[in-house]
Amino acid sequence: MQSPDISVLDALHRHAKSIPALTQLFEEHPQRSQLYCAQLGSVYIDFSKQRIDQHGFDLLYQRAQELDLAGKISALFAGKKVNASENRAALHPLLRTRESAVPPALADYAASMRSAHEDMRKICAALHHGHAESVGLVQARDVVNIGIGGSDLGPRLVCEALSQRYKTNVRVHFMTNVDAHASQELLSRLDPAQTLFIIASKSFSTQETRLNAVLARRWIAQALAARGQEASELSRHFLAISSNVQAAVDFGISADHVLPMSDTVGGRFSLWSTVGLSAAIAIGYEHFEALLAGAALADQHYQHQPLRSNIIVQLALLEYWNRNMLGHASRAVIPYDDRLARLPEFLQQLEMESNGKGVGCGGESLIGETAPVVWGGLGTNVQHAIFQAIHQGTQVVPVDFIGVINPDHPYRENHDALLANMLGQGAALLRGKSFAEAYAESGLQLDAQARTALARAREFSGNRPSTSVLLDRLTPEALGCFIAMLEHKVHALSVLWQVNAFDQWGVELGKTLANAVLPALQGELSAVGALDTSTQALLQKVHTVRL
Repeated sequence: MQSPDISVLDALHRHAKSIPALTQLFEEHPQRSQLYCAQLGSVYIDFSKQRIDQHGFDLLYQRAQELDLAGKISALFAGKKVNASENRAALHPLLRTRESAVPPALADYAASMRSAHEDMRKICAALHHGHAESVGLVQARDVVNIGIGGSDLGPRLVCEALSQRYKTNVRVHFMTNVDAHASQELLSRLDPAQTLFIIASKSFSTQETRLNAVLARRWIAQALAARGQEASELSRHFLAISSNVQAAVDFGISADHVLPMSDTVGGRFSLWSTVGLSAAIAIGYEHFEALLAGAALADQHYQHQPLRSNIIVQLALLEYWNRNMLGHASRAVIPYDDRLARLPEFLQQLEMESNGKGVGCGGESLIGETAPVVWGGLGTNVQHAIFQAIHQGTQVVPVDFIGVINPDHPYRENHDALLANMLGQGAALLRGKSFAEAYAESGLQLDAQARTALARAREFSGNRPSTSVLLDRLTPEALGCFIAMLEHKVHALSVLWQVNAFDQWGVELGKTLANAVLPALQGELSAVGALDTSTQALLQKVHTVRL
């Protein structure tokens, strides 16, 4: 029992120091794999290979209660101003909430969201059924989404994950980075007469997005001029998704072609909004609705399940345990499905932009650590690269394995090998290989010293934590549920770390300074003096070498 004069945090730290090895935990509790697993919809999660026991979980639940996690969950769904630094609610769950479940105070806002979804549906129908002129657009064979961050990563993840199975007659592409090499390569493959651009920017002032939009406008204008067409045709090639309608109109986009964005939906949580238009075009609006339905299932679970039976809360508590009690500074995300290759990158923004904070909600400096570094890549590719460090490196890196049980191809032998590798890697991280086992394998032909050295090199410590996620099949419902679970995990962690998950002030300074550097790059020497000497030297190098 915990002594009454020991805080929950102290008890957690003490318990973490005494937690047995994973193999011992399995030996002591043979039913562990049945106890530490859960299913939500067609998403199955096994976290039995995490180095924690029931007492550790009990203490974590106490900590969650101390911080009123249940109350904070209720506040999120009630539309309270949980984004304190910007005095805003975070209403992304409302984008997928059934009309009958909308809180009365949010009814008008929900209605405007439904209206925007209806506009998306009409655009998709017009493009897919060959009557784009009915909504004032060009009949496009290719749609290019121009956006960055949340206006790119979520829709791109969905497109790459689902468009192979749910293919439509419109191809969707993405222009994101301001580096024009990628833009030039993409446009060289497209026919301007059959290309539609979607410019997604809340403020319509994001530097990368505006530069790419200008590039696209120039490309279309040149093609129109070459064909002797009127410049007025330009607007038929552009849609905008923005909260700044006037800026989009000033750019040359018809006001009728501007879909709204809301300040109460952060970019990294905006997939479910009009930002998801490119994804809806790629997979069909009915499948986009299925994506929303899957996310709604996760919403209902997070909102209504008690903490102790709430799988999303459990995942957040495990992350908190690994980061703050066991001291693991990073986490690897390894999807064993090529269609989910974008997932690690998506999670980097979702998690690190949300919770990568050093200041609490009240402006106080934080004592404990917050968001771990998220990194990863595709299995089995990364087994031949980063897994050396994950198995035998000096830092323990918890791993999330993500697999799909039923593929959308007929090559069973390949898929069995893929899943076998995923399951085998998790088993290897758990059990490792003892020195005695490695010594026995090292060969009798070696002398004792060489044999010992070889055995040491082949020894695996094991006792390295992992979580395994299995989707029954990669469907819109499954993907929507899984992504929304990860969104809510971020919110739960923000409560545990006592930070605001819905602002991102750390993104701003570098962008501001980039705007200060740009005039100096373009020859305005008066701008140089305000910069540090290192940046000045780099500018001088650029000016010296550039053609």
